[in-house]
Amino acid sequence: MKQNITVSTVIIFILLTKPGAAQTDTLPPPYATKSSMNFSNVIGWKEGETPVAPEGFTVAMYADGLQNPRWMYVLPNGDVLVAEANTPHGFFEKVGAAIIGANKSNDMRKSANRITLLRDTDKDGKPDVRTTFLKDLNLPFGMLLLKNKFYVANTDGLWMFPYKKGQTTITAAGKKIIDLPAGKNNRHWTRNIITNRKRTKIYIAIGSGSNVAENGLEEEKDRARIWEINPDGSDLKVYASGIRNPVGMDWAPGTNMLWASVNERDELGDELVPDYLTSVKEGGFYGWPFSYYGQHYDPRIKKEEQDSALVNKAIVPDIALGSHTASLGLVFYIHKNFPAKYHGGAFVAQHGSWNKSKLAGYRVVFIPFKNGLPAGKPEDFLTGFIVDPEKNEVHGRPVDLATLPDGSMLLTDDTSDTLWRISAAK
Repeated sequence: MKQNITVSTVIIFILLTKPGAAQTDTLPPPYATKSSMNFSNVIGWKEGETPVAPEGFTVAMYADGLQNPRWMYVLPNGDVLVAEANTPHGFFEKVGAAIIGANKSNDMRKSANRITLLRDTDKDGKPDVRTTFLKDLNLPFGMLLLKNKFYVANTDGLWMFPYKKGQTTITAAGKKIIDLPAGKNNRHWTRNIITNRKRTKIYIAIGSGSNVAENGLEEEKDRARIWEINPDGSDLKVYASGIRNPVGMDWAPGTNMLWASVNERDELGDELVPDYLTSVKEGGFYGWPFSYYGQHYDPRIKKEEQDSALVNKAIVPDIALGSHTASLGLVFYIHKNFPAKYHGGAFVAQHGSWNKSKLAGYRVVFIPFKNGLPAGKPEDFLTGFIVDPEKNEVHGRPVDLATLPDGSMLLTDDTSDTLWRISAAK
């Protein structure tokens, strides 16, 4: 298919967008611009360099020397758990990446497959204890503590381990309580988990195996959805579906509404399709793979494979976060240490683009909320990751966000093996 806009492309798009499905947005038609493969060049941080926060905030290195720090979980005592994992790469993929430069933005090291514990015993804002909390995992990501049980979501299964308050290493054998879909096509391998406010349910975010079901719909069974289960793995149900790659999840303060940051599809042009932050409605369908951003039909799905009944029910996301920004980590700020404008609002970490002609993302954005609902557009909060846009140079790539008991916020920067701490000036 041609990668530039033509009359036939517009006609196909109009025909696929059924009457009554029109939306009041400003999305361009598919292929209005050519799809780009444009990887960043990660150069790391020199001594004294840090990301840039708004005036009144301080940014400092919290920990370094990790290996692809992806996701975090803060235990009740303030210990920080960091899941270290990396996308598996075969030999020929590594060779090809070296040729086209993809290894500059995607780490080609073998996955560490472990969880590291960081403890700040003297409360000086930097950990002085570091231990291997769990090892020999399989692409670990989401973590959760319920009473005396510690859960970790590997890419292919949710595991439960016995836990004692204050322990720095788990050596006891774990138990897999439920299988998670992985398979040979596992493009989006991360599995985040979160519990409800009553701590009686676990929600599991499962991304699609491919970009837009190009390997067939059968290969996407149980993918692109959020599951709900009991803590023992029983009573599985699909909480929401058609969500291409949900990653960050959190509850809007003062509500029982789950929100998720979602990566949308690639290769439709520079401005398609926006990643988004959305409330997740129980039983809701969000379009993938048939449509995007509500009822916009994807022209790559064959007409005979389209499900118009589902598309007509597709929910329009709440907040657009920019196309190809790879929006991952999500946290609502429930503390009082940051200035009042940030109270109750959402922070989203954007890992950064590879499918856009000019770099996008590589930052943390803030979305103000009021009474549990969005009250403004996304605005830059943490920048300084892009060094030279002409050379595609970046210092690092943001992934996850977590808040500490003292109200400061942590950010993982996976390609620079670093954790950053953002605190408000006293």
